[in-house]
Amino acid sequence: MAANNERSFIMVKPDGVQRGLTGEIIKRFNNRGYKLVACKLVQPSKEFMQKHYADLSSKPFFNGLVEYMSSSGPVCACSRIWENKERVPLYCKYLKARVKTFVNVVKTNPLASAPGTIRGDYCVDLGRNICHGSDAVESAKREIDLWFKPEEVITYSLIEAPMVYE
Repeated sequence: MAANNERSFIMVKPDGVQRGLTGEIIKRFNNRGYKLVACKLVQPSKEFMQKHYADLSSKPFFNGLVEYMSSSGPVCACSRIWENKERVPLYCKYLKARVKTFVNVVKTNPLASAPGTIRGDYCVDLGRNICHGSDAVESAKREIDLWFKPEEVITYSLIEAPMVYE
């Protein structure tokens, strides 16, 4: 088994769910080596989304983001474990732009995202960028604890793990 066994949080936003992209997004992470340990389709309240995006509360787009995320349809919240030698930022790179530098990890503009990435392939508008991903181990833990009860996160071994990981 690999040295790191870190959790990440991924949420398919209402635009991704409405466009039928949830399965494709989950598939991309499965193909990349993430193990799904929790997943649920929910309609979050405005108050819940304010907690989730509390770190953005001073931003001018905060109210619009919270309104959109809480009233435009369900979201698909997922927790995954990345069992590999890389750390959570690699997950962010895959989600947002497959690049080597952290500066590019935080790009949310789909026009600035590389083809072959989720946002580069599916997004057409800055405010509708398909999915959210935790940007660090600490934020992933906070988000997973917010979205899932401990009993909703499943522990299991992938049968192919010895074939995938050194």
